Amino acid sequence: MFLRMAESADMEMLLTAFKKFAIHGDTKATGKEMNGKNWAKLCKDCKVIDGKNVTSTDVDIVFTKVKGKTSRVITYEEFEKALEELAPKRFKGQSKEEALQSLHKLIEGKEPANVGVTKVAKTGAVDRLTDTSKYTGSHKERFDEAGKGKGKSGREDLVENTGYVGAYKNAGTYDEKTKAK
Repeated sequence: MFLRMAESADMEMLLTAFKKFAIHGDTKATGKEMNGKNWAKLCKDCKVIDGKNVTSTDVDIVFTKVKGKTSRVITYEEFEKALEELAPKRFKGQSKEEALQSLHKLIEGKEPANVGVTKVAKTGAVDRLTDTSKYTGSHKERFDEAGKGKGKSGREDLVENTGYVGAYKNAGTYDEKTKAK
């Protein structure tokens, strides 16, 4: 009784792993069928492919063998058949049942790994190019001391109708000079 319960729990975890890999990378996938690419990803991520006994070619051959002639995907039942095909090859020296159990343990509860997914590059060149304190010329005017953009005031020449030319140092001192005389 206990063995059967443990087996059904293991099968549940295997089905969960199958569904997670089946929908990976496909927004329209239902999780009931798995394509060849995701089958290969499952085998690679769960270390079914070891490079010696089982290679990616073996995985592709088994996928083609278990799927229907015109089909491009495998169901969960076909997935189980594929595991039965691969198990003795992956775990040589074990009986078929032991090999299948070992293979199930590799896959149970796993999810697709996002290794090699594009991440934001944070190299020296990017840091150097985005450091506003190193900007010169007109670009320097667009940011304050903290490096935050000034918005519209940093992009446009704002006209001050004071009667003085821009950047005149003694602006506003004319009245004081005339009153002094």
